Amino acid sequence: MTPKEVLAFAKENNARMVDLKFVDFFGIWQHFAVPVSELEEDLFEAGLGFDGSSIRGWKPIHASDMLVIPDPSTALMDPFPAVPTLSLICDVVDPITRESYERDPRAIAKKAEAYLKSTGIGDEAFFGPEPEFFIFDDVRFSEGADHSYYSVNSEEGVWNSGADEGPNLGHKPKHKGGYFPVAPVDSQDDLRTEMSLVMEQVGIHVECQHHEVATAGQAEIDMKFDTLLKMTDKLMWFKYIIKNVARRNGKTATFMPKPVFGDNGTGMHTHQSIWKDGKPLFAGDGYGGMSEMAMHYIGGILKHARALNAFTNPSTNSYKRLVPGFEAPINLAYSSRNRSASIRIPMYSSSPKAKRIEVRFPDPSCNGYLAFAAMLMAGLDGIQNKIDPGEPLDKDIYGLTPEELKDVPAAAGSLTEALDALEADHDFLLGGDVFTKEVIETWIAYKRENEVAAVALRPHPHEFHLYYDC
Repeated sequence: MTPKEVLAFAKENNARMVDLKFVDFFGIWQHFAVPVSELEEDLFEAGLGFDGSSIRGWKPIHASDMLVIPDPSTALMDPFPAVPTLSLICDVVDPITRESYERDPRAIAKKAEAYLKSTGIGDEAFFGPEPEFFIFDDVRFSEGADHSYYSVNSEEGVWNSGADEGPNLGHKPKHKGGYFPVAPVDSQDDLRTEMSLVMEQVGIHVECQHHEVATAGQAEIDMKFDTLLKMTDKLMWFKYIIKNVARRNGKTATFMPKPVFGDNGTGMHTHQSIWKDGKPLFAGDGYGGMSEMAMHYIGGILKHARALNAFTNPSTNSYKRLVPGFEAPINLAYSSRNRSASIRIPMYSSSPKAKRIEVRFPDPSCNGYLAFAAMLMAGLDGIQNKIDPGEPLDKDIYGLTPEELKDVPAAAGSLTEALDALEADHDFLLGGDVFTKEVIETWIAYKRENEVAAVALRPHPHEFHLYYDC
């Protein structure tokens, strides 16, 4: 839409408020709303001011004035407010220079798309994420000098098979048993359908919805692929819709990678391909029906995977998922069909348009704008430098002996390892000024101080089990 068309759209839908959304450095939507009377065409150029010092990882207090500039192409009616509300996703700019703020994740995604075009390699990068999530009925957590605990609960949780539910009707998915029996074992089909239909209201093409492997309400809803920026905007709507539909049904949803001990964690397998002039460039006559370009793209992802983990798996909790034994793709190898490899070449279709790679180590705690941009930059580095991904690994990785595994590199084993890897290996991100050194340094420093150190300082409940009697 043009700004003029947005005004007409708002009038047609009787909008009374305008919600201005923008994403913070770490991937959480922030917003403020103004009456629709404030919506004028010049708003899309002049923007609206706000205090950037209160946003995590952004401006210091002495330089806090910032502007949001609404993107008219993102205009939608928000499906949740009681009052008809027009939603606009915004870019963040410096009010003095009028340039994009370098820590605005959406600006980084835009620069990644522009860099792809500037290389002449392709003109569109398509991404198709598969974000998994848990739907719980209750979540409690607290910490202090004298205590620390969390508790999650679900009507589906196998641990409730003996609970007095007045009556307990059974049919609880067992650990690793949620993929995917019909109702009544799957008790959340209607809820996922409601989520899917709301997504369609905001223009998200839903391909399917289903229960996932874990007990206790693990779920997945798949979206059709789209270009990098459009897909990352859709991923923000996806999370927003999942959480709000769950809430209005008296439940709570989380994209935390590992909220349940002893069962599968939550991943976000991410399909990727590059096109030029409307033609797919990853189809060829090589391994898995892939082109030489696609293999070099895989080589770039594998070479930089541990640094990528800092963006694709950015939480300390991410590495509770990236451990052997729970379908977690910790070994850096590629294969067709083999789902235990960190990069898979899907074989569902022989159509050139369907040829893509699937990177399996990301999880949905990531900021999609940064994670997708970083993966694209790694893949482009592989293409530009003709990085050989080596031989495919078509065996079951988890069935290999230590001797067979010794030459297979592994993903980062902790957020500390990932941040150290990013600190040592980030030149591939700097092309086209997509990521700047300042952005990378800020990301590393914030994560180390506010997450790694904060978790490391606190006693863990299991440590009392291990060490109280020492």
